[in-house]
Amino acid sequence: MTRDIQERIKRLIIDGRLPSGAPLPTETELMELLGVSRNSVREALKALQAMGIVEIRHGFGTYVGPMSMAPMIEGLAFRTVAGHYRGEDSLLQLLELREAVETGLIARVAGRVPEERLAELDALVARMAEEAGRGAVRAETDRAFHAALYGGLDNLLLSEVLDAFWDAFHRVRTDLADARPDPRLTHRQHREIVAAVRDGDTVRAERAVREHFDDIRQRLRSSRAK
Repeated sequence: MTRDIQERIKRLIIDGRLPSGAPLPTETELMELLGVSRNSVREALKALQAMGIVEIRHGFGTYVGPMSMAPMIEGLAFRTVAGHYRGEDSLLQLLELREAVETGLIARVAGRVPEERLAELDALVARMAEEAGRGAVRAETDRAFHAALYGGLDNLLLSEVLDAFWDAFHRVRTDLADARPDPRLTHRQHREIVAAVRDGDTVRAERAVREHFDDIRQRLRSSRAK
């Protein structure tokens, strides 16, 4: 019953073409419109709020929610981390998914990155070189690199999905001491990606991305074998 009410409320949002922040009918109005009890309406609204589809503002009413990817991101991160601690290959599975996405995207950006973004990538690679000299490339720098590389695609959904991959992987990063990368290799791999993208060489760019992920995969497998 609750699931059916959820679907009917979602249909109200879709049919009404309501944007985020738009007010929804009151509980009483929903009861009359849907022909259900107040408790049923409240249970359905709470479930929809957990999914980011509606937002309940106590004392003010119910509104169309932000409809963000946050619930999916949290679920993916939790599933990966929990699987890792159960001894499953969830990190390797997530890595393969991320690799499939990024190798598919690199052909779209190679040769199409504007100079100002190439300059940003160059600066991040230079920062990696400095950090490698101090012993480790910071995760934040690596993350900023990948965000800048694909940021020009102007795809919010893509950005959120890549963030989900990143968060899930790095929540267990502190437990993977044996899988830590060689910082100098990390720097060289990212430098090669930028060089290929700048030259518009899609084959070389894809190869550079695959080599980067191959290195991560090998380290993960080596860590699990110990």
